[in-house]
Amino acid sequence: MLILLVAYLGGVLTILSPCILPVLPFVFARADRPFRSHGLPMLLGMALAFAAVATLAAVGGGWIVTLNEYGRYAALAVLALFGVTLLFPAVADRMSRPLVALGLRMSEPRGNAGEGAGTASVFSPLLLGVGTGLLWAPCAGPILGLILTGAALNGASVGTSLLLLAYAAGACTSLAAALLFGGRLFAAMKRSLHAGEWMRRAAGAAVLVGVGAIALGLDTGLLARLSVGTTSALEQALVERIKKDAPQPSRESLAAPVALREDAGLVRVSEKEDRPAAVPARELKVEGNFPSLAGATEWINSTPLTPESLRGKVVLIDFWTYSCINCLRTLPYVRAWAEKYRDAGLVVIGVHTPEFAFEKRSPNVRKAAKDLGIDFPVAMDNDYAIWRGFDNRAWPAFYFIDAQGRIRHHQFGENRYDKAELVIQQLLAEAGQKIRVADGLVTPLGQGTQAAPGAQPALSGETYLGHERAHGFASPGGIVRDQAKVYQPASSSLRINQWAIAGDWTVEAERAVLNGVGGRIAYRFQARDLHLVLGPAANGKPVRFRVLVDGKPPLADHGSDTDAEGHGVIDAQKLYQLVRQAGGAKDRLFEIEFLDAGAQAYAFTFG
Repeated sequence: MLILLVAYLGGVLTILSPCILPVLPFVFARADRPFRSHGLPMLLGMALAFAAVATLAAVGGGWIVTLNEYGRYAALAVLALFGVTLLFPAVADRMSRPLVALGLRMSEPRGNAGEGAGTASVFSPLLLGVGTGLLWAPCAGPILGLILTGAALNGASVGTSLLLLAYAAGACTSLAAALLFGGRLFAAMKRSLHAGEWMRRAAGAAVLVGVGAIALGLDTGLLARLSVGTTSALEQALVERIKKDAPQPSRESLAAPVALREDAGLVRVSEKEDRPAAVPARELKVEGNFPSLAGATEWINSTPLTPESLRGKVVLIDFWTYSCINCLRTLPYVRAWAEKYRDAGLVVIGVHTPEFAFEKRSPNVRKAAKDLGIDFPVAMDNDYAIWRGFDNRAWPAFYFIDAQGRIRHHQFGENRYDKAELVIQQLLAEAGQKIRVADGLVTPLGQGTQAAPGAQPALSGETYLGHERAHGFASPGGIVRDQAKVYQPASSSLRINQWAIAGDWTVEAERAVLNGVGGRIAYRFQARDLHLVLGPAANGKPVRFRVLVDGKPPLADHGSDTDAEGHGVIDAQKLYQLVRQAGGAKDRLFEIEFLDAGAQAYAFTFG
């Protein structure tokens, strides 16, 4: 109930958003008309358009972005036309005749035109409301973004629909209040100044100015700069309240201490424990049936697979994403199992479920699979359909399925590889397979980003650089969202697990983008390894960089993607190992300077 109330309040606050300002003239333009016959239909049209865009965004994936842009252009055309009709009554009269006639015919009960005449005017404000809603939806703040993110990742549900309804109801409430207040204002002005026609023309001019502002992008550019940030601060506080009250990922299934980083219901699991001794076979309970794989958006190294086609095989499902350090460190074992037990009836399927937008691109994933030496089937799960089918909550995650198509075991995180391999052997034995392989368990040795974590636990955790999930940011003045800003250095004053940027950056929702040459990122960390998810310039041009540790070249402490002097090149969107300390985990100051413009920085991870 509290979450519904917070969503409703978020909708109410949307009217204070800077990019809503150009939309308000469309509302006040009808404020001098009766609320019941004009205000309510307009609100209904707005709610319908808003709900349609939001619902499609929740279930339709990335294609709705393009669709909404076309809707936005259509709305601009409709509203511009509406502004012209306010300025020139003769044009309005000519244009309204077909609409009125159509409305009369549609509302005519059993051919009696007279009975339907009173409702004809409903269609004009309804159409205006639809246009307003199409412009209102893209202006919605972080609360709606949180609701839609949850829906996109976990699937549309009754709960999601109720949250969307509460948000839309809040938006309509504030709009209705503005409309009622505007109606009283218009009435007072008409009585005192007898300026009805003047107000009509002024409203038309305001509408056209608003359309022009939106078409030029001033609604999200200049107006955002003029905003004092009150709405964002209020909505952000409500977002934090939603996150606090929302259900969190269950830790009960974890068999060892695990450090979790939780965001929007998704976690990466980083785990450190002693390697257990081999244990005898134990009873494996049935946890459910093999869910469908039909939600895969693409298959790599295989034609599409189905649970039915895999019946009789033991299947290992590995949920991973290629920029996740914890996933990368499990790959030597997954590859070794796939090779060792392939002839005995094991099928390994990597389900690549992306965290960042660039991980949805087929060329990126195919290149990563090739570079990582993955030759087993990979299902691209861009819409989280397979993830939801397994009710999964973490990267990396293993699900073990027997020859009868039943889930018999699962485990999250790194390590416990001995236990995982013993489960594979047990399920193969149950299937009647004679395991003709070398004695003992696999002991692969990963290199670079696939190397095992250090003996000492990392005291620094995953840190996102995009404003949506950023924490520990210490640059003076804080983050300015989605706008270019020149940030001042703050490396000398950083405390452990704090980070800062310097130079001309634009901090977007999931990344920070460098606008000029010479930008820097600093982080005071304590871990053996430091990794950073990076991407080249938007046009694909490589970006050179140099790394310093405590103000000096890393020398023997350099990572696999830098040399001893700290030099390296960003040539793809992926995870880069920048520091690997020979002396274990120490408190160090990391700095990276980009020698070219356009660098994209997403997240720090440690090990």
